[in-house]
Amino acid sequence: MGDESWQPSASFATLRQRMRVLTQVRQYFTQTGALEVETPILSRGATTDPNIDSLQTSILPYTEKFYLQTSPEFAMKRLLAAGSGDIYQICKVFRQGEQGRFHHPEFTLLEWYRLGFDHHDLISEVESLLSQISPNLFGTNPAVKLSYRQAFQNCAGFDPFTVNCTELEAVAKKNGITFPVTMTTVDEWLDLLMGQLVSPHFQTDRLTFISDFPVSQASLANIKQADYPHAERFEAYYGELELANGFHELTDADEQERRFKTDQKIRQEKNSIEVPYDKHLLNALNTGLPNCAGVALGIDRLLMLLFGSESIEEVISFSVETA
Repeated sequence: MGDESWQPSASFATLRQRMRVLTQVRQYFTQTGALEVETPILSRGATTDPNIDSLQTSILPYTEKFYLQTSPEFAMKRLLAAGSGDIYQICKVFRQGEQGRFHHPEFTLLEWYRLGFDHHDLISEVESLLSQISPNLFGTNPAVKLSYRQAFQNCAGFDPFTVNCTELEAVAKKNGITFPVTMTTVDEWLDLLMGQLVSPHFQTDRLTFISDFPVSQASLANIKQADYPHAERFEAYYGELELANGFHELTDADEQERRFKTDQKIRQEKNSIEVPYDKHLLNALNTGLPNCAGVALGIDRLLMLLFGSESIEEVISFSVETA
């Protein structure tokens, strides 16, 4: 018998179901007035996020490096600043060093932006979209909506806005959670405990939305002072599986550049690859990004839930092993 590694990793029945879901997504956005767009996969700027690494490539005759997008966010915001109105995109994105049951170095994102929305408005739309795609899975039980602070207090018993690294290490040890010796910041500890201690407590038969993150985890989100400073950001989970990450978007170019530079400094301290930030985005923000909220939703993870699949490889045509 010959080498069968050329065969697809997903069945044709799954690929037909995948097509139907993507058709439903497009129908939803057509009905709600958003424009479908395509933006370049390649960019001279990379993500500076210390927790995400971009894939690099070269293009002749250019001497500088190019990067495969980890998200279409920067280019889509340039369209928003140019006057596009509400937009969405279904596209391939790439991340270095991410592979496992729920991770793949090449995967599919649905990303969209709504003018005049904040992150809470967008939470409602994520719930609406998912309920329309699968009423039985997402429309039967009402979603749980918690602040980041409430989630940690309810599931882990401490306030994430006041805790320090020593206290977080003690929580990890108490709960038998293993951790690398390189853990040096509160955010690294919180990220670990969100995955190992908090999200496993989320109800397994409904969506859970976590909003209003620590300022240090703002990324590209706006900061609100209110009762306590927090980032207007949210994440969507089904059970403990993260599906989406959204922001009430930052519109201040100076603040965005400051965050890029802070990220670069953290990357240097972690001995991570230093990458250039996207200056086109900063120019667009200087021109004027309208008040809006945006969210990225992992299509492959969504399909895993819908089809009862055990790994991402079961819902994509070919895995990286056979690419």
